[in-house]
Amino acid sequence: MIVVTGATGNVGRPLVQALAAAGEQVTAVSRGSRGDAAMPEGVRHRRADLNDAESLRPVLDGADALFLHDGGGAAQAFSAAEVLDVAKAGGVGRVVLLSSIGVLTRPESVSHGQVLRAREEAVRQSGLEWTILRPGGFDSNAYAWAESVRTQRTVAAPFGDVGLPTVDPDDIAEVAAAVPGGKGHGGRAYELTGPALSTPRQNAEAIGAALGEPVRFVERTAEQAREQLLQFMPEAVAVTTLAVLGTPTAAELRISPDIELLLGRPARPFAAWAERNIAAFR
Repeated sequence: MIVVTGATGNVGRPLVQALAAAGEQVTAVSRGSRGDAAMPEGVRHRRADLNDAESLRPVLDGADALFLHDGGGAAQAFSAAEVLDVAKAGGVGRVVLLSSIGVLTRPESVSHGQVLRAREEAVRQSGLEWTILRPGGFDSNAYAWAESVRTQRTVAAPFGDVGLPTVDPDDIAEVAAAVPGGKGHGGRAYELTGPALSTPRQNAEAIGAALGEPVRFVERTAEQAREQLLQFMPEAVAVTTLAVLGTPTAAELRISPDIELLLGRPARPFAAWAERNIAAFR
């Protein structure tokens, strides 16, 4: 049995679907109840909180593998070491951790580097067979534009012509589904990116193409973007996020071959993500 935490998130949901389609026995775990009626047939959903490792004990008992992720930051402060101790006591032998490329590119940042580096170290010291996945920015961050596209056919963002190799969450999920049962992944860390650099302006055009009508791009200043980010994230996180978007490092611009090597096909471009999720922008 494979236990998937963060099972209602952008990666957890398609991961559960991929594992179920492959015939795996899956337990999907999330903090809330919204997953109760939304899981594939045969998948059981259980509510538990990563901040309370003991709440995971009945979920992990008898499991073979654990996909460890907070589902998007809601449980950022959870103790990976405590969760892994419970997993090991329950018989789990393998763990796949969804981390971030920020561990390498922004090691000084609390949000992008230090928190996730501590989780990676806990995984390495757990005594379990481990694999670490380090994606860059997600294509699904474009959901932040959904309302303005629906109501005004407009995308407003800073750094309109700065490209990043953002990654499709479904690609991350497919990699995560392939890793637990595959050989040669133990003790490995993989960097997961899209196949090309893609700018906000190009992404707005891709959404427009999927809609079949133009989407106007409006350039925001860095300060305007900062004010918006501060509405839902701490200042330190906002500062680092803007640095990644506006002045990415060479490592953040690097296009990794790992998705193609692991899946035997190229990573999906942003345009494919937009076409598949265009209902959110109509």
